[in-house]
Amino acid sequence: MTASFPIYLVSTPGLETPLCEEALENGFDSARVTDGGVTFEGTWADVWRANLVLRGPTRILARFAEFRAMHLAQLDKRSRKIPWGDFLSRDVPLRVEASCKRSRIYHAGAAAQRVATAITEEFGAPINEDAALRVMVRIEDDLVTLSIDTTGESLHKRGFKEAVNKAPMRETMAAMFLRQCGFEGAEPVLDPMCGSGTFVIEAAEIASGLIPGRQRNFAFESLPSFDAKAFAALRTDSPAITPTVLFHGSDRDAGAVRMATENATRSGVDAITRFEQKSIEELEPPPGPPGFVILNPPYGTRIGDKAPLVSLHRTLGKVLKTRFAGWRVGIITADKSLAQATGLKFEPALPPVLHGGIRVALYRSQL
Repeated sequence: MTASFPIYLVSTPGLETPLCEEALENGFDSARVTDGGVTFEGTWADVWRANLVLRGPTRILARFAEFRAMHLAQLDKRSRKIPWGDFLSRDVPLRVEASCKRSRIYHAGAAAQRVATAITEEFGAPINEDAALRVMVRIEDDLVTLSIDTTGESLHKRGFKEAVNKAPMRETMAAMFLRQCGFEGAEPVLDPMCGSGTFVIEAAEIASGLIPGRQRNFAFESLPSFDAKAFAALRTDSPAITPTVLFHGSDRDAGAVRMATENATRSGVDAITRFEQKSIEELEPPPGPPGFVILNPPYGTRIGDKAPLVSLHRTLGKVLKTRFAGWRVGIITADKSLAQATGLKFEPALPPVLHGGIRVALYRSQL
């Protein structure tokens, strides 16, 4: 592969803009929002660093070849001309996945099979449907783009959260919602419906300067371009910061509080996080300066379960308005009427975000 090539950050739909902002802040200067994510030009060292330090992408693709193909025979012929040995190791199993959009090649399975056969016959790497390493074939408007998924398991899997509750907020989403609310690490954070602690732990990690990929493995470690020594230096080149504030979570469920506490310990932020069992009615601001309340309350998807949720949101709004003067608030919900039930005044709406197949939105307010 040439010294520089396109690197594609896959985004949670609706969070492309804050992801681009994060990439630019981290020195990926050519980052720009594209369809479904963020693209910038970089090297393999940039691939490693992006996987390590960026909190927002779900995975990172290295785009190593591009050509036009109008039919499967042409796809086969041009795939065989790719210098696969520049990107892949002959002894590492891989799988090939394809997608087709607005193209004369419309059968994704057949396209994947042609590329897989080309790799096997021209290069000799084994194809295994369960392989951790993925070569991805994207055919759009007859343009074929070949990429390597350099990440492996989704980047929201930081490697620390063993305990989760139902419909957990993914770490990648939590980080981008925190960014959209202006959180930079200097103020206390409180999640009064913390579940397994994702918002609180993510905020504590950001404040501590802990890189999200510090203890996990990545698919790029099996590629011929990988330099273990250089990568080890990148992984350790992250100065720790000692936050001056604490990060708080509460939940009425004792099991959630226990999960969050255990997850914070595994993440290494137990010294600056506090979790306790508490209902919304009992909520009080923690000692210290005003900060930021963020939560992802239940929003219900079945008809007939809305009345108690409206009551819950009314109580939440009353508690926040009467006890949390000077604090900022971020509420993630799929139901605008539930956000409005809090009685809070919200800033202009942000684009909706796909969370577990449901469109949610972030509602921001200043108390």
